[in-house]
Amino acid sequence: MKIAIAQLNPTVGDLEGNASKVLQAREDAGRLGADLVVFPELFLAGYPPEDLVLKPSFQQASRDAVMKLAAATADKPGPAMLVGTVWPEDGKVYNAVAMIDGGEVSALRFKVELPNYGVFDEKRVFEPGPMPGPINFRGVRIGVPICEDIWVEDVVECLSECGAELIIVPNGSPFDWTKPDLRLNMSVARVTENDLPLIYVNQVGGQDELVFDGASFVLNADRHMAVQLPGWIETIQVTEWEQGANGWQCRQGERAKLSEGDEAAYAACILGLRDYVDKNGFASVVMGLSGGIDSALVAAMAVDALGADRVHCVMLPYRYTSQDSLTDAEACAKALGVRYNSVPIGPAVEGFVSSLSELFEGLEAGVTEENIQSRARGVTLMALSNKFGAMLLTTGNKSEMSVGYATLYGDMNGGFNPIKDLYKTEVYRIARWRNANTVAIGNGPSGVVIPENILTKAPTAELRENQTDQDSLPPYDVLDDILACLVEKELPIAEIAARGHDVEMIKKVERLLYISEYKRRQSAPGVKISARNFGRDRRYPITNRYRDAHLPGELPPVGSDAPKMVAPREEGDPS
Repeated sequence: MKIAIAQLNPTVGDLEGNASKVLQAREDAGRLGADLVVFPELFLAGYPPEDLVLKPSFQQASRDAVMKLAAATADKPGPAMLVGTVWPEDGKVYNAVAMIDGGEVSALRFKVELPNYGVFDEKRVFEPGPMPGPINFRGVRIGVPICEDIWVEDVVECLSECGAELIIVPNGSPFDWTKPDLRLNMSVARVTENDLPLIYVNQVGGQDELVFDGASFVLNADRHMAVQLPGWIETIQVTEWEQGANGWQCRQGERAKLSEGDEAAYAACILGLRDYVDKNGFASVVMGLSGGIDSALVAAMAVDALGADRVHCVMLPYRYTSQDSLTDAEACAKALGVRYNSVPIGPAVEGFVSSLSELFEGLEAGVTEENIQSRARGVTLMALSNKFGAMLLTTGNKSEMSVGYATLYGDMNGGFNPIKDLYKTEVYRIARWRNANTVAIGNGPSGVVIPENILTKAPTAELRENQTDQDSLPPYDVLDDILACLVEKELPIAEIAARGHDVEMIKKVERLLYISEYKRRQSAPGVKISARNFGRDRRYPITNRYRDAHLPGELPPVGSDAPKMVAPREEGDPS
């Protein structure tokens, strides 16, 4: 028996386009002698379809698409297909897989375990299915648990007890730093418990903030990995199976080496950016190139994602812009081979200051005037985006977005942010990795693309004389560790202090984190890299007076002694 794994990139809502990919994959797999071709979870709808599932017309269109696929294959010899789809039935809607064979839907199976944590919200839109039995495919009993169904013991155990000989798992499993190991460990556990071989089929590509790395694989019943598909690319791989005394076994096939660590994170960022731009119909992108590390890394990612001819970088200097920044930005643009222009913002800034001079008379200049510079840059870049139809990229990192060191309607302007889920220390580390490496799915040049001076100079917003980020923040290695404790780990202040951090600094960072929620709600979407990104994973209220601002033995203040919510004027950017 030959089973083709179709590790492909769907587009959410594009039923016709996704169905065309199914038929093309069937044709390609047929030429390779496949008996069955299997697709990722909800492939016809695209994953995740979110509240599209609640739309009755979409439900019916999804069912119709399955029936059209069956009709399209009725008179064309070729492999059967196992296709993920939205399936309405008897007033309920299921996350389903359809076996299409011989011109008809020969079997349906519904997802039992609906995830409702992190980025997943399937209980909102789907009905859980009953415990499944195997599908009889041409005399072979195949169990088809869907994604989350293998993260618990019961579903695969039920399939095994009902006589399944082989497990095929369609998945829509998004990438984060730790996910590849978790998937493999969970799959090994199910194989070990049930003594059954397992095919893990994962989709590839970007969908809004999520990015899917593919990396599908096959485990034999002895837990040996027979096949490992590559990450980050579409591919159709035919696996060959033989039945012996101990059941079905997959012959040894391709064992691709998967990217890890910074290489994997970089690949996720560029694939997420590429698909966001392409699937939303943008021909090109425009961005500010300041001479700093964040914009330099975003520029490199944009070139790797789209090619240099689709990237326009713009320097927006003002009186506080250093010669180093001018030199570094131009050198970075030259190394990447992108179009580069300089648009001074002096006239715009002075125009705003002049217009406001009467209202501001007698008041000392400060953060407000600094923000005018940022907003003048934002308006300029948005004008270029509007005029030329290029999507504006924004370049704030997770450290800045955590503590609110970003300006609404200024440097936060943009349609997408590929480094939104990378802390500043990770930005530096990944930039150094990119200077020493290229990524297989990238379009950019090899060699140093981010000038060394950008990597070594003190980070600064250059909104006033001699400004650096550390004027009001701790060093980024300290800040990022505190933030990771607060955001990813949800540790109490006492445990963070035990790591060697100053208690008052922890409290300050916690306060900045909480009062900046309103900014994050207005920020552009960006690629999810961590186990807990802002927005899809971490959903905090904007209006929130809770503070974990006490240590063991201390009582938190209550009543009139409790701290009042005040505007963050003494730290950072209040707007």
